Amino acid sequence: MERRKDDIEKMNDKSEPLLLPENESDVSEEASWMVYLSTIIAVCGSYEFGTCVGYSAPTQFGIMEELNLSYSQFSVFGSILNVGAVLGAITSGKISDFIGRKGAMRLSSVISAIGWLIIYFAKCDVPLDFGRFLTGYGCGTLSFVVPVFIAEISPRKLRGALATLNQLFIVIGLASMFLVGAVVNWRTLALTGVAPCVVLFFGTWFIPESPRWLEMVGRHHDFEIALQKLRGPHANITREAEEIQEYLATLAHLPKATLWDLIDKKNIRFVIVGVGLMFFQQFVGINGVIFYAQQIFVSAGASPTLGSILYSIEQVVLTALGATLLIDRLGRRPLLMASAVGMLIGCLLIGNSFLLKAHGLALDIIPALAVSGVLVYIGSFSIGMGAIPWVIMSEIFPINLKGTAGGLVTVVNWLSSWLVSFTFNFLMIWSPHGTFYVYGGVCVLAIIFIAKLVPETKGRTLEEIQAMMM
Repeated sequence: MERRKDDIEKMNDKSEPLLLPENESDVSEEASWMVYLSTIIAVCGSYEFGTCVGYSAPTQFGIMEELNLSYSQFSVFGSILNVGAVLGAITSGKISDFIGRKGAMRLSSVISAIGWLIIYFAKCDVPLDFGRFLTGYGCGTLSFVVPVFIAEISPRKLRGALATLNQLFIVIGLASMFLVGAVVNWRTLALTGVAPCVVLFFGTWFIPESPRWLEMVGRHHDFEIALQKLRGPHANITREAEEIQEYLATLAHLPKATLWDLIDKKNIRFVIVGVGLMFFQQFVGINGVIFYAQQIFVSAGASPTLGSILYSIEQVVLTALGATLLIDRLGRRPLLMASAVGMLIGCLLIGNSFLLKAHGLALDIIPALAVSGVLVYIGSFSIGMGAIPWVIMSEIFPINLKGTAGGLVTVVNWLSSWLVSFTFNFLMIWSPHGTFYVYGGVCVLAIIFIAKLVPETKGRTLEEIQAMMM
């Protein structure tokens, strides 16, 4: 213990990372049923996120016809979700630091449920847009706090797999909107969005708060109770509790984090990795591909509804079988690299199909080329770039920076999502094949970024990851 105290003092005096000897870094790897229950409750927020994003596509014509909306009015309805999500992302870090991870999830669930009910009762575009804005705010907050909560409660050997459930339930929520939206009207579909909010709100009363957050705010007794519940009544939590407490005691001597601290030389790598992954997750063109997927399926002679269901199911299956099962076996970096390479291939297939069409060449293979490109692209996104940036974001930031830095990268994600969606049609007018070649170029940059800067976090405690990054 004396040697550890010396290590902490050395870190405080010289800003050096606390590196634990290998034989002392093993913490409790046991996970009680409470870890799984807590994760399932939390990912109801991820499911809610998916329903918010997926709601507008299957309801477009029903809403426009019943409320007599123009295309421009419906575009406002669709895009205002991003405005609310950006605001939610900006405030998510501070809210989750102030009222806790569970408190932030409860607040988000209430705001989202109110938004869905306003949409259900809407008689014109103004309340419709306001309800959509509220659901956006809720999912913007949830997009940050859910992966952070899961990372902070999970044993390190399960953290990657449990954290990728966040993305899995997002795509399940998306798929549910397409499937249910095919058989019910838009008002009924809005009510289905309330269900995960109710489960999340009441479910959080039956699970423990993040132990790391409890210790950070000085609730030491509650910290030990929560950690014991998460590891099981017979688990020895002494070593894990000591590591968390020593690390947080070290951070307590540091000044309160501000935005300026994010560009400090000690923290800049955390920020570059987090922001960079969120930037590339969106600027590889995922929203553009998904938005144009229906038109590509139409060009191939397939039903756009069937096509949407097909790639939604593909996202669910590959997210479950790929990232969720492999992330703690193969590691984060290999899956990210494979994902970026696969998306590059998908972009080239789609781009080449448009190039051939523009020159009237090989017209008989163009539909198959385009459809296979979409499926390869979306499948590749699902195994890596969809889930893993959120996992790494939840792992790399020190807890004193997690609110500020996590809010920043979530804002970057939502702003990038909006920008890609906004510019896609302009790029397609400029050059359909050029659009996907540009996205392919971004995939190449993503491969270089992952290879040079992104750390492998598999099998490490959160404290070890942050010491390694420093």
